[in-house]
Amino acid sequence: MKNLDDLLSEGVRGRCVLVRADLNVPLDGETITDDGRVRASLPTVRKLTTAGARVVVTAHLGRPKGAPDPQFSLAPVARRLGELLDTEVALAGDVVGPSARSVVGELSEGSVALLENVRFDPRETSKDDAERRALADELVALVGDDAAFVSDGFGVVHRKQASVYDVAQRLDGFAGGLVLSEVDVLRTLTGDPERPYVVVLGGSKVSDKFGVIQALLPKVDKLVIGGGMAYTFLAARGYDVGDSLLQHDQIEATRRLLDEHGGKLVLPVDVVAADRFAADAETRVVSTEAIPAGWQGLDIGPRSVELFAEILGGARTVFWNGPAGVFEFAAFAEGTRGVARAIVDSDAFSVVGGGDSAAAVRALGLPEDGFSHISTGGGASLEFLEGAELPGVAVLEGKG
Repeated sequence: MKNLDDLLSEGVRGRCVLVRADLNVPLDGETITDDGRVRASLPTVRKLTTAGARVVVTAHLGRPKGAPDPQFSLAPVARRLGELLDTEVALAGDVVGPSARSVVGELSEGSVALLENVRFDPRETSKDDAERRALADELVALVGDDAAFVSDGFGVVHRKQASVYDVAQRLDGFAGGLVLSEVDVLRTLTGDPERPYVVVLGGSKVSDKFGVIQALLPKVDKLVIGGGMAYTFLAARGYDVGDSLLQHDQIEATRRLLDEHGGKLVLPVDVVAADRFAADAETRVVSTEAIPAGWQGLDIGPRSVELFAEILGGARTVFWNGPAGVFEFAAFAEGTRGVARAIVDSDAFSVVGGGDSAAAVRALGLPEDGFSHISTGGGASLEFLEGAELPGVAVLEGKG
C-alpha cells in the first residue's frame, strides 16, 4: 500500500491532491463540540501544503438525505480547519458544481480548499456502481487527471462510497498518515498481541457489536461488557433489568454466548439506576440482581468499576470501544471515567476504538497521551477486528 511519503517523494508542487478526510464532527448549532477529527487530519494536510500541493479536501458531516441541508454544512469545519492551519480554507458551496470548479481553479501552491459535504450528492452513498462512478469521474475532472488521491479518513474506509473507493480506482491512490497508522495499530491487535489481551465493549445495542464479539471471544483473554448492551446480557442470565435498555430479540443469542464463553465474558455486578432518563433523575446504586421495577440502569456502579479496573490493571493489551454509561450526563459518567482511568493507569498497549469512546476521553478531561492510540473510526475499527475487508483499504492495496 503506497503511502503519503511515497507521494511526496514523487513531488507534488503545483499538483492538485484530493484528500478524503474524516471531518464528521459533533456540532451544537454551528459550534464544534469536539474537534478531534479535524486535528487528526492536520499532519497529512500540512505535509502536502508544505510540499507545495494544491490541496482539495472532501469530507462528509452527518447524514443528510442526498441533498443540500444547511444544518450539515461543512462551513464550521472549514473555519476550524483554517484556524488550526493558520491559513484561510476556502469552502466550495457545492460538491462538484460551479462553486467547486471556481474554488479549485483559484487554488495556489500550498493552499487548501474544502468541498461542501460530499453526502449532499446522493451518488456518494449510492448502491448503484454506475452512479458512484459518475460522481468519482466528476471529482477527478475537478482536480485533473494528473492529480493524486490521498485516503486519510479512516472513519469511512469501511464504506464503499464514491469519494472513498471509486476515486481511488481512477487516480493514483496513497494512504495518508492517519489511515496508515490506524491500520498498523489494528493489525497489531489482530496479529499476536501481548497477553493478557482484554477488550472492553460498551455502547447501547448488542446487535451492533454481536459480530465483533463473536470474532473476538476466541482471541481474547477477557471481554468486559458495559453500556446499554450489558442489560441484554444480564437479562440472558435471568436477571430482571427493569426499564433498562433491552433487546429482547437478542436474548437467546446472547445466552448462547454466555454458555459457550462464560469464563471470558465479564459483566457488571452493580449499576447506577435512575427513575427516568434525565440528567437530574433520582439515582441509586444497586446490584445487577436488584434493579427496581420501573427504573433503568444508566451506568455501571463502583463495584463494577473496581472489578473492571482489576482486570485492566493486569492486561498487556487493551482495546476499548463504547462508553460504560450515559457519560453525557454527569450523574452517569463515573463508570466511563473509571474504565478509562484504569486503562491509562495500566501498563498495557491500549487502543481506544473511536466514536463515543474517543469523545468521552476528551469530554471527561482524560489525558489523550495516556492511551497508546485513539482511533478516529469506531465502525471501521470494529469491522477490521471482526475480520471484514475494508473497501477503502483494499482498493489502496490493489484489491478493489
